[in-house]
Amino acid sequence: MKIALISDTHAPSPTPWMQAVYDRYLAGADLLLHLGDMTGRELWSFFMQHPGFYAVAGNMDDWSLGEELETRVSMTIGGLRIGMMHGFGLSGRPLAGAVAQAFGPGYDLVCFGHTHEPAWLDYDGVRVVNPGSLRESGKGPTLAYVHVADDGTLTRELVEVPRNLG
Repeated sequence: MKIALISDTHAPSPTPWMQAVYDRYLAGADLLLHLGDMTGRELWSFFMQHPGFYAVAGNMDDWSLGEELETRVSMTIGGLRIGMMHGFGLSGRPLAGAVAQAFGPGYDLVCFGHTHEPAWLDYDGVRVVNPGSLRESGKGPTLAYVHVADDGTLTRELVEVPRNLG
């Protein structure tokens, strides 16, 4: 299984660049997880075209989108227990540890965003990942894949996305 992770897109609506990112990097994934701060409903609607799309609210999402999305999601897909949240508002540092603790044991993969910094860590057997920020400008843009092998082994692939894509 191939899970595409994105976060902190900070775009209210899709752009030609985002369409190119979707076509090249996201459409072929089995799951597409957005970890908050899309900021707008139009971008959320755009990502809904993916049959395995899930998203959580971020602290920068517009009010109506924030009302629509949960702040924390737990799911089991293909025997894999996944937790996802943006990470805003948690106390404790490092944030990855606070996110892992917020979900607790029993998760195979916990995903978060907010910091715009990629991370791939292990907390007491729980793999914690942050894909960084998929934003057209500023630091980044990055996304991550988590590859799930038949034996359940998780590996991460960090992708630096060109700004001139499209």
